[in-house]
Amino acid sequence: MKRILKVFGVLSILGSLAAGAYYFLVMRTGKPQVELYFDDGSMLALPGSAAEAQPFMQVAADIFAASPIAK
Repeated sequence: MKRILKVFGVLSILGSLAAGAYYFLVMRTGKPQVELYFDDGSMLALPGSAAEAQPFMQVAADIFAASPIAK
């Protein structure tokens, strides 16, 4: 029984490390995205590279360029 618990503990640690590495390497990359929220509670997410998102991305870039905090 103790051996099973040790194996489970080692596997838990390895799984946690793998999940942390996955988050750090894959999920943390900041891909630009435009999220549009509507009055009825719905939301539309567009990738930053979509043609429909370009006007919003330009406005956001202008705001970040003028912001003293973002520099």
